[in-house]
Amino acid sequence: MSRTRTITTVAVAVGCLVVAVVATVTLFLSGSRTIVVASHDATVQPTLDGDVVVRTGPLLPDVRRQGDGPVGVELVLGKTEAGSADELIDRYAFIASQPEAQVAKVEAAVRDIALSAAIRGLGIGLVPLAVWLLLGPHRRGELFRGLRTRRGAVAGVLLVALPLALWQPWDGDAETQEAEQDWIPLGTFLGAAVPLPSEADGIEVRTGPTTTQTRRLIGSAVSTYDKSKAFYAEAAEAAADLELRQPEEGETVALLVSDRHDNIGMDPVARAIGVAGGATAVLDAGDDTSTGQPWEAFSLDSLNGAFDDLDRWAIAGNHDNGPFVIGYLADLGWTTFDGEPAEGPGGGLVLGVDDPRASGLGDWREETGLSFTEVGERLADAACASEERIATLLVHDANLGRETLARGCADLVVGGHTHVQRGPEAVLGEDGQVGWTYTNGTTGGAAYAIAVGSKPRRDAGVSLVTYGEDGRPVGVQPVRLQTDGTFVVGDFAPLEYAEPAAD
Repeated sequence: MSRTRTITTVAVAVGCLVVAVVATVTLFLSGSRTIVVASHDATVQPTLDGDVVVRTGPLLPDVRRQGDGPVGVELVLGKTEAGSADELIDRYAFIASQPEAQVAKVEAAVRDIALSAAIRGLGIGLVPLAVWLLLGPHRRGELFRGLRTRRGAVAGVLLVALPLALWQPWDGDAETQEAEQDWIPLGTFLGAAVPLPSEADGIEVRTGPTTTQTRRLIGSAVSTYDKSKAFYAEAAEAAADLELRQPEEGETVALLVSDRHDNIGMDPVARAIGVAGGATAVLDAGDDTSTGQPWEAFSLDSLNGAFDDLDRWAIAGNHDNGPFVIGYLADLGWTTFDGEPAEGPGGGLVLGVDDPRASGLGDWREETGLSFTEVGERLADAACASEERIATLLVHDANLGRETLARGCADLVVGGHTHVQRGPEAVLGEDGQVGWTYTNGTTGGAAYAIAVGSKPRRDAGVSLVTYGEDGRPVGVQPVRLQTDGTFVVGDFAPLEYAEPAAD
């Protein structure tokens, strides 16, 4: 290869690389994603100033904080269903006390924008190379010679003018109120009367016509944040030291949660209890949300973030109305149910069903007008039709498994719904088969449909279900966090089974 050809090849390659890089950066900075974050529809757009900026709308001040790297992000909050500014501010504070899942979601969106921009930028960068190769040396020579002519000069000017016409750098925006406002530290905005936690260092708000009432709301949010973070952090630390029954060789422990009702503060506490009890799996008996709407994705993100390294099974409760909750968990990798049993903790079979007050089971999920009793009978039919005995029946309301236990087709029915822990209770079924029913309390400490707050409204409970080598449940141990931050550890209740009588 001649020296001239080598220089030309290198020049073309460098030119293509420059085009690819410029296109990638341009596409990255102009790209955006719409996600559900902090209970809002939100638009995420990356920046290169290193700041994390949250634009809250016309009624509340915007917030920003310096990030850890050169890439920043701007979040424009959109629609939410909060009924009042007070409720919205309290929700912000509560979510901010457990921000890991929401931060990870925004980071994932920025990575997705970057990957998309890189692929598209690479494609744009290859266009000049493709044109160069398609033209061939003879045609390229003709084009270069044509540049010296008057027509070639006109073509060159047009090539420069075209991107300028598309860019239009002279078209500036009008002066706005936002441009006239300054960023000030949060402490200055609230005043010395409101003590700030150390995590608030570096947070700034944009000044504007903010009312005294808004300042009070934000001050209240700071207090809620501080109390919530301290309460649940101390509870998680204390949970790690609980004296719980440890699994013996060959046993598997599953953590049973139910009725979280958006209380993401309890997720690290539940995880700590699971670790202390040797849990390697999670059974979710539903009511993770209050209404089953997309704005509650923050709760499901938090739940998944706490247990994404464990085996996970889930059903939807009556408050998880509609397809969103169970579909979202399925997309996150949770095992959900369509009428067929699945391999469960310890290798035994688990069969689950979404609460019939939201949906049904298998190929009859779309049927309407089925009563609670009818759904229980259909569930029993599915359990008894299994070639292998069902070890765990996962439902939201344990009463849904009464017919299955009466027929002797399952070892253990687990649920929640009542917000009160009950059982385990033995049930003698057909042919002398013994099954058990167990109801977990409310993991979110919920007194009503939503459990957002600086601490649980009532005792928050989880349960540890132990399985033997054959996948059969052999015992249950409940654990409750009381509203004063202390724990009540229940005794390990063994589950024993009588062999069916011989004919």
